[in-house]
Amino acid sequence: MIGLLQRVTQAQVTVDGDTVASINTGLLVLVGIEKNDSEKQAQRLFQKLIDYRVFPDEQDKMNLSLQDIKGGLLLVPQFTLAADTQKGLRPSFSSAAAPELGKQLFEYLIAYARQQFTSVETGVFGAEMQVSLINDGPVTFWLKT
Repeated sequence: MIGLLQRVTQAQVTVDGDTVASINTGLLVLVGIEKNDSEKQAQRLFQKLIDYRVFPDEQDKMNLSLQDIKGGLLLVPQFTLAADTQKGLRPSFSSAAAPELGKQLFEYLIAYARQQFTSVETGVFGAEMQVSLINDGPVTFWLKT
């Protein structure tokens, strides 16, 4: 499972012109699910996301986690993160999870996150979404479990 996390001061997802999710200070995470992923990878990714120290402390060092600052978590499914771009000029999606598995694991990730953390927002699996954000820093990390 892949998580492209971005530290944001605000982020939102719209579908068909309607805002379906938004957060202020926190993490926007684009989530890619690969065909060999399981609930175990979802749990590990979530734990990394809330514990990863990417927010500044009083000395402006990245020492605080999402839990520490009590920020928002916005999870957005994005199957293109699982693309193989090693050859040619067209990405291959052979390592991406099938839509049924991708949806099942994304929904599991959401349910697990909401059991463990208070501020969880989500995009819509399979929808044409517009994602807007103000990246703070900018700070962006690619995590894989």
